[in-house]
Order: sequence, then structure tokens, then C-alpha cells
Amino acid sequence: MYAIIDLETTGGQPTQDRITEIAIFIHDGDKIVDQYSTLLNPGRQIPFFITQLTGINDEMVRDAPSFHEVARKVVEMTEGCVFVAHNVRFDYSFLKKEFADLGYNYSRKTLCTVRLSRSLIPGQPSYSLGKLCQNIGIPLEGRHRAAGDAHATAILFDRLLKISQQAEALQTPGASTADTLAAVDAVAPSGKKPSARKVKAVQDAIKTALLPPLITPEKVASLPQEAGVYYFYNEAGEVIYVGKSINIYKRIQQHFAVDYKSRKSLEFKNSIADITWELTGSELVALLYESHEIKRLKPLYNRAQRRSVFPAGIFLRTDENGYKHLYYGRADDHSESHPLIALGNQFKAKGFLFHKVSKFNLCQKLCDLYKTTGACFDHQVHRCKGACVGLEPPEEYNQRVEQAIESFTYEHGSFVVIGPGRTHFEQTIVVVENGRYLGFGYVDDTFSARRLDDFKDVITRYNDNKDVQQIIRQYVRTKRRGEKVKVFK
Repeated sequence: MYAIIDLETTGGQPTQDRITEIAIFIHDGDKIVDQYSTLLNPGRQIPFFITQLTGINDEMVRDAPSFHEVARKVVEMTEGCVFVAHNVRFDYSFLKKEFADLGYNYSRKTLCTVRLSRSLIPGQPSYSLGKLCQNIGIPLEGRHRAAGDAHATAILFDRLLKISQQAEALQTPGASTADTLAAVDAVAPSGKKPSARKVKAVQDAIKTALLPPLITPEKVASLPQEAGVYYFYNEAGEVIYVGKSINIYKRIQQHFAVDYKSRKSLEFKNSIADITWELTGSELVALLYESHEIKRLKPLYNRAQRRSVFPAGIFLRTDENGYKHLYYGRADDHSESHPLIALGNQFKAKGFLFHKVSKFNLCQKLCDLYKTTGACFDHQVHRCKGACVGLEPPEEYNQRVEQAIESFTYEHGSFVVIGPGRTHFEQTIVVVENGRYLGFGYVDDTFSARRLDDFKDVITRYNDNKDVQQIIRQYVRTKRRGEKVKVFK
């Protein structure tokens, strides 16, 4: 059994928008056997542009039921059914969110008619519901209304089922899509029961419903379970996203498994047409190369995401008395200034700052680590020289602050990180000289060097910047098993 569903909503984000209309058509694999549709009161004003698109306004939904009043009906109608929709993740995400707000975990197998159409009716100029229906002769009345779109999707789904059931017998060399559709209609009228043989195309569509419509299961199966950088491309061959992982296969599976929460994120997923990758062996090299490639290619969805591997950091400010304050916090909360050093989370940032306070005899109060209107605790036990109460001149105190800031750079001025390569017979080399990142390279496991220049000769040069400095600092502090740091003086 299949539940073909379409929703109209107040917007494109399940986390903040609500459903204004729902339509459900139940298909038993042969024909439509039940249907239901209703307007819903979203409990908020419907934006004007949504009313222009759907025709649904506030007056129409004023006396309509709220979602919780029809939730039981939705559960009962779709129980045991595959959830079918055109761009299924959008509709499915909205329903899951509505049920989650009621404390109920709504879960169904899903099938996307966009993906199934691309598989069974290839070569169409567009797979949007309106244009696809127009091109293959499916009537669509009431466009952008739940009942009209759901009914058209049900007819499309019925057509796809018939194509999948008869494709092997009907497809002949050179036959057009129109010929195939006509032949299907001739030999598989609506009254004919589908064969007991389940068709692979439909089963595959259910299994792969989470994949982007343009990505095949074979492409995903070919992904390596190794460290590296991966690239998502759109149909025009443009790189739209760059990522890294210690296991490319698992990371990309996570990309595709997530319930996307906005129309933009759905657009991102649906625009992925190809995937390539570069193996790096080392996670550190993957991080460095990802950073380089994002800056070089400026992919659309990396810019839009504005993600940060290091969301916390140590910041600096100067008060009205001339004292310099080091303090920790979230990087997002201090967007007007860049952190002196970025760290993995606020817990690590706080611990890092405590260590610097102790090592450089700084004031806990001036580092926001001791909240008081008077002297800090360390001053009471004679470990603080009194900057917190103005006893130590700011010029003297600030010298130690500057010393602490200088220590934020690499622990060693010149060093090489040696890590695993892309094979068992290879190693990666990352070189830092006098506090400046030079680049990375690959050598075989018999490579031996005593001088820094020997390592510099085998690397590819890359630009140094604050991002890679943070990556290397963070990584070296928690270096992984099988890696070593060779220090040069």
C-alpha cells in the first residue's frame, strides 16, 4: 500500500512553518482506494506570497481544524503504507515535525516520485511536478493546492508503477518514452492487477529515497571508506560543496540521511548530481586540503553554511583603565572580532585560559574566570599582583598578557607532522617553519630525512592563514595514534 501525500505550508522550513492543507491518496498498487483532504489552521498568519502561490488565505483556514485534530486520521490512513510524494523529504519532514510537536514519532518508509521518474522516464527537460505532468500528458487541476497536486502525483505514481512492471517486456531498441507510455496504457489498464513479481525499480526507489534524485546507489557504493576530501557537483558540473572526513562513505551517507529542515537545504540536496573525492590518508591533511579547496573554489553551499570546526575561542579586549583582558567565549557571540586562538568548544577554551593564567601569573578576574566586584581569589593568596584592584600598573600587567598571547602560536617554531599515507607504503608530511605553514606532501615509508630542508623539498606549497594555523594547533595538541611530530631548532 502507498500513501501519496501533498502538503501546503506557510513557508519552507519545518522548524518554524506550519501546514495549511493536507491531501492523502491511498494506492493499493493497482488503483486509488481511498482519499482524504482538508485545510488546516496553522495557528499563525499566512504570508502574502504564500497566498499568491496557493490561493489559501487566513479567512479560509480560520475555522479549519488544527493539525492535532486530524493527526489520528493521518496515522491511521498511512499505517503500513509507503509514504510517497514528489520531493518526498519536504513533505515527510513537515509531517514528522508536526507529530514531534505532539510527542509522537511518525516514521514511514518513503518513496520519491522525482527520483523514480528520473529512473523510469529519463530525458525529461524538467522533473518539477507541473512540467513533468504536462510533458507526459497527466492532467493537473488545482496546482499548488494539496488535493490537486496529490491527485496528479497519484496518477504519476500509477503510471510509474505500470512502466516498472512492464518495462522489460515493452522496451525495444529505439522506442521513445511516449511509445513506452502508450504501450503501458494499452497492456496495463487501471483494472489490471499488478503481477506478484515486485519490480526492482520501485523497490530501489524505496531503498534509496534518502539519496539525492540525481545520485545513483552505485555511485554511493563506490565511495571509499578512507580519509579524504569530497566534492559535490551540480548538473552543470560546478562544485557546490567541499567536505572532508576520515571515512568519506560514512560521512556522505550522513549527509543524505538527515531530515532537511528548510527549502534551501532541500535545494542543496536535490542539486547534487555527482560526487568525486581525493584521498589524503591523514585526517590533518584532509582538514588542510579542505580549507584550501573551499578558499580556492568558493562553493555555493560552503559559503551559505558558514560552518566552523572551532566554534569557541580566546578573545582580547582593553578596559577603560588600560588593562588587557583575555576571555573565552563562542566565536558566534563575538562576530565583530576574530579569536586570538580558536578551540573545539567552550569547555576546552576555559581550560586553555586557566592554564595560561597560571603559567603567566595573570589575573583570574581580568580573564573573566572569577566573578567578583573586589579582588580576585589569587590576589588574596598572593598569586595575583593586584591588577584586579588597580595595584599593579597596566603597563606591567599587559606585558605578561602579551607573553601569553605569543604562546598561543605553535609550541615549536619549526616542526614536521608525519602521519599515515594513502597506502600502507606511504606517509604524509606537513611542514611548519618558523611558525609558518608551508604545505604538505607524500613520501614512501622508506623516506629518511635529518634536515628541515629535506622535508621542504618533498611537499607541495600551500598558503598560510589563520584557519590552517588553528587547524594545525588544534590537531597537534591531540595528535592521533600513528602520527609523530619532529621538531627542529
